Amino acid sequence: MKSRIHAYVSGRVQGVFFRYNTRKLAKKLGLTGWVRNLPDGRVEVVAEGDDEKLQLLIKFLHKGPSMARVEKVEVKKEEYTGEFDDFIILY
Repeated sequence: MKSRIHAYVSGRVQGVFFRYNTRKLAKKLGLTGWVRNLPDGRVEVVAEGDDEKLQLLIKFLHKGPSMARVEKVEVKKEEYTGEFDDFIILY
């Protein structure tokens, strides 16, 4: 079953290749959507795809790349829209 997540990741998550690694994993898993830095220091992620693949992405968001220090992850499940063709980094 396909669904969508909207997540916010807090901690030391900017300047540590968090967006790059999120995009790399999402593409490997066949997910679509985007990731971006927010002015308040958090990272925001919107991803769509198979539920089990989304769970793997969520697991990564709780850990992040090696230089990250994730303190909090807020994940909201949303209705699948199919609006994305790829997984990109927004600037």
